[in-house]
Order: sequence, then C-alpha cells, then structure tokens
Amino acid sequence: MSSKPAALSAESSLLEPEQTATSLLKQPRAVWAVFFASIVAFMGLGLVDPILPAIARNLHASSSEVSLLFTSYNAVMAIAMLITGVISSRLGIKRTLLLGIVIIAIFSFLGGYFDNIWVIIGMRGGWGLGNALFVATALSAIVTLSGSGTTQAVILYEAAVGLGISVGPLLGGWLGAISWKGPFFGVASLMVVAFIGLSILMPRSKASTSEAGKSGTPSKTSISAPFRALKHRSLLVLGLTACFYNFGFFTLMAYAPLVLGEMGVDEHGLGYIFLGWGILLAITSVFVAPILKEKFGTVKSMSAMLFLFSLCLLAMGIWTDSKLAIITSVVVAGALLGNNNTLITAAVMNAAPVERSTASAAYSFLRFIGGAIAPYLAGKLGENFNSHVPFIVGSAFVLIAVLFVFMNQHHVKHVDDAPSGH
Repeated sequence: MSSKPAALSAESSLLEPEQTATSLLKQPRAVWAVFFASIVAFMGLGLVDPILPAIARNLHASSSEVSLLFTSYNAVMAIAMLITGVISSRLGIKRTLLLGIVIIAIFSFLGGYFDNIWVIIGMRGGWGLGNALFVATALSAIVTLSGSGTTQAVILYEAAVGLGISVGPLLGGWLGAISWKGPFFGVASLMVVAFIGLSILMPRSKASTSEAGKSGTPSKTSISAPFRALKHRSLLVLGLTACFYNFGFFTLMAYAPLVLGEMGVDEHGLGYIFLGWGILLAITSVFVAPILKEKFGTVKSMSAMLFLFSLCLLAMGIWTDSKLAIITSVVVAGALLGNNNTLITAAVMNAAPVERSTASAAYSFLRFIGGAIAPYLAGKLGENFNSHVPFIVGSAFVLIAVLFVFMNQHHVKHVDDAPSGH
C-alpha cells in the first residue's frame, strides 16, 4: 500500500501534472511486472480482431457464428469474474496472475490447432476464463501495490491496456496474413513471455489482492461478495452503465472488421486501422482523461464521451457503405473509449466501501454481460436485416447508458471526492 498520506485525493494529484508524471514512473517492481504482463495479455485481444473475416472465409462460418468467438469469451469472463476474488484471496496476487496466463496460453494454442468453428468458440470460452483471472487481479493488484494512489494507478493500468490493444492488431494483421491460425499461436507465445517476465520480476506475495484487515492478515473473499457489493447503488449504476455501453464497444470490435472485410480490407489493413484505434485509446486514457476529470468531473466527462461514441456508431450505421466513414469512425472511437475507460474504471475503484478486487469483479460481471450479448446480436441483426442495423442498435444502447448515468448521477457524484488511496 501507498506510504503517502491517505488524504491525498485524486483531484490534488491531477492539479499538478509534473507530480502525476513522477508518481506514474516511481512504482514498485511488482507494479511494473504486472504492467508488462498486462500489455502482453491485451495484445492477445487485439491480435485476433484482424482475422475475423479470414476465419469466416476459411471455416465457411456466418457473421453470427464468428461473432460467437467474442460472445463465448465474454460470457465466460462475466461468470468467472464472480469467483476471481475467491481464487485470488486464497492463491495470492502472483499465483492467480500466473494461473490466468497459463490458461490463456493453453486455450489460445488449442484455438489455433483446430479447424472447426464451434470447437474454436469453445476454446475462446476457456480463454475467457484465463483472462478473467488475469484482468480482475491485474487491476486490483496495480491499484493495491502502487505507491501513487488510485487515480494514477488506474491511469497506469489503462496505459497497459492501450499499449497492448494498439500493438496487438498490427502484429495480428501480419501473422494473420500468413495464416488465420497465426494470431492464436502468437497469443500462446506471448503468454509464455508474460509468464517468464512475471515469474522473474514479481516477488512472491503472501498477501492476496484483497486488502489486509486491521490485523495485517489478508482476508479471504467469499463467493457472495460481488453480489453483496452490488447492493451499493453507486457500483450497480456504473456496472449497468458499462453493460449498456459495451453493446456499442463490442459491436465495433466484432462487427466492424466483418464489414470492412467485405469491402476488401485485408488482414494488414485491419491491423493498421485498429492500430490507429488503439494508439488513440492509449494516448487519451493516459493524458486526456485526467484533464477532463479535473476540469469537468468524472460523471460529466464520462457522459460526454459516451454520447460522442453513440454519435460515432450512428454515423457508422448511416454511412455503412462508405469505407472511409467506417475507418474514420473506428479510429475516432478509440479516443472516446480511451477517455471513458479511464474515467469509469477510476470511478469504480472509488464507488463503494468494498475491497478493490471485489468492486472490480462485481463491475466486470455486469460489464461483460453486455460484451457477451452484443457480438452475437450484431451478427444476427446483420444477417436478418442489413449491415446498417447493428451499428444503429449499438448506438442506441450507448445512448441508454448516457441516460442511465444522468438519471442516477446522485448515486455516483461522490466518486470525485473519494481519496486516491481508497
């Protein structure tokens, strides 16, 4: 835990940019180990995106079938989030992270080994289990172990997410141009690198991701903890908001590559497009989101980003036949999502008086429910109607998220007042 005074608030850190930059760099070795592993883990997510059209083409799969690669992944992640606290509070930070990495490596390798779309969909579900263990633990680990407070720790985590997502599609595009199996094997290889790096750089920890009690002994999280956490209206509001906006997020992630693939954009092209998306996501999550938070507050800034993202998806729905419009919208969406991700993640960490790992698990459970339904819904809407409809429906769900936050802002306005060392 931080040795700095607990009274140091997120706002006071953001008011002094030089201090923020310094605190971001001065982290314990364990934080940098998790940071590196997070980059590699999120490279795995982006690696697969450019090959969606190639999978559909080579395995003779429909858009809705290919979209199930995201649905099975997110559905298992949502459910698994409920047990991440139970596992991490017993195994500890390091062993939970390593277990997640091993599971990702195994199922990503098996996903590339088989040629049946339904078997690969199943392998993606196993991949989601590993990712749930890693993601929930990595976020709470960085926040807990960081010496710079919650806000800066979340920025660091989102920086790792952005770097991984931005580099992943480029590598995935190059590997996918060789074979659609390449990115699957690429993820498995990267997980081996992450495993070695985390094993060497991160010291063995006896403490769990759950904060220690007054006695200094780590508490063991119960399986009911995430459900009890959702009794706090602030956490429930943020979780449902993320559920709604993830309909838009994963419509873009799962369906936009299929639309661009039909326009003749190859794996290299998709890699570069989502590289631009990821770069803007990384830049805004680290440098722009703190400024927005300082000037306008978390809730107002988050609502504005979601509204603009809704307009972005609407533009994709109106001008679906324009390659330029789709590409521009995808890249611009990266900036909006980068801001929103940092803002809402920081808000979750300060939303309720529960352990960070529990808050993360409860929030992620709701968030990935949206992420599980959206890809399959987009594929079905595209097949049964036309390619415009998925983006318009995604836009409507993001707009619902904005309205939901507005109607419940009195439940979440306190997140800007919470101490960064919460």
